[in-house]
Amino acid sequence: MASSSNTTTASYPPLPPLPSYELKPLPDLLPFISDFWLSIILPHVAYWVVSGIFHLIDTYDLFPQYRLHTPEEISQRNLASRWEVARDVVLEQILQVATGAFLNLTEAKQMTGSEGYDVAVWARRIRIAQRALPNMLGLVGLNARGLSEKVALGGYPLLAGALAGGDYPFLTTELVVEGGKKVVMETVPAFAVWEVVLAKLMYWVVVPGFQMWVAVAVMDTWQYFWHRAMHVNKWMYTNWHARHHRLYVPYAYGALYNHPVEGFVMDTLGAGIGYKLSFMTNRMGMLFFVTSMMKTVDDHCGYKLPWDPLQHITSNNAAYHDIHHQSWGIKSNFSQPFFTIWDKWLGTKWEGDVQLKYERTRANAAAKDEKKRLVTGKERNGSVTVNGKVKAK
Repeated sequence: MASSSNTTTASYPPLPPLPSYELKPLPDLLPFISDFWLSIILPHVAYWVVSGIFHLIDTYDLFPQYRLHTPEEISQRNLASRWEVARDVVLEQILQVATGAFLNLTEAKQMTGSEGYDVAVWARRIRIAQRALPNMLGLVGLNARGLSEKVALGGYPLLAGALAGGDYPFLTTELVVEGGKKVVMETVPAFAVWEVVLAKLMYWVVVPGFQMWVAVAVMDTWQYFWHRAMHVNKWMYTNWHARHHRLYVPYAYGALYNHPVEGFVMDTLGAGIGYKLSFMTNRMGMLFFVTSMMKTVDDHCGYKLPWDPLQHITSNNAAYHDIHHQSWGIKSNFSQPFFTIWDKWLGTKWEGDVQLKYERTRANAAAKDEKKRLVTGKERNGSVTVNGKVKAK
């Protein structure tokens, strides 16, 4: 015996069909190098190019008004020579190249050809989402169907179709249908232009932007808690992180001056995990790794440049991170390389004026430098000062 039901099922107009596609390998971005090697090498090329620019600015003292520290501070306060710094940076980059190669080998070959299909899938989702609009309007006492008819009479058919829950009977296209030996043209529903534009925006901008945000959030979170742990745990600080803090006055190419273990755990793994968890493509990964590398270099550049875009993306910049490298700020400003949110949430952001502290270190460095020059000058003249008296050598 058939049962009766008071429940009715809404009848929706048919969805536009999805296009067919054929996948093929994505051509390399540059003709002279494969994407495999480009993705591995490009971040390190960016590291040395940006570092080289800042090194020239340092060498020729091009923007002294924007320096966070004087040249005297660099020479007197840092406990590692520039040769030691460059050597350890290259060592870390070798480890990063190996890790990058491993990550690439775990990725499937990037294919192309399905972009039109993927955009159509998003357009379908947008069409399906419109089906909820009549019910939403009903919640506020509006008759969606009646409103749709009025809007249509007013000369806005696309808006009327959206109000009706994605019903566009006037939008059709001809589709070639192969059936056996016959090839016929069939009239099928089509997407509205606005649906296609919004679908492309979702596919090419919104989704990649969200993936980039996920990668950055994972990387920042990973680095904050490891960085903070390396300051709280005395063994990790002494054996690993103390090496990076031999640079009391950071400069650009010292950004990756770390103990190899620290460099691998905090920097390399942090970026790699962010890349994997965000499900980026290889091409997007290039952008993520290059941007992260440039941001890290910029955060250690030692300049507060008003026209540097990397210093204005967020409040985490060279001036912010430099505080962490000072003896008085070493227990604060752990966040890196992008945002400062964990410092704000967990109370480790430096609060207060730093101007007097910086002026004091500059003055001390200038006094020591002047004293050193006086002693050197007297030695060259064949005399030295002992107990305030000048004596011949």
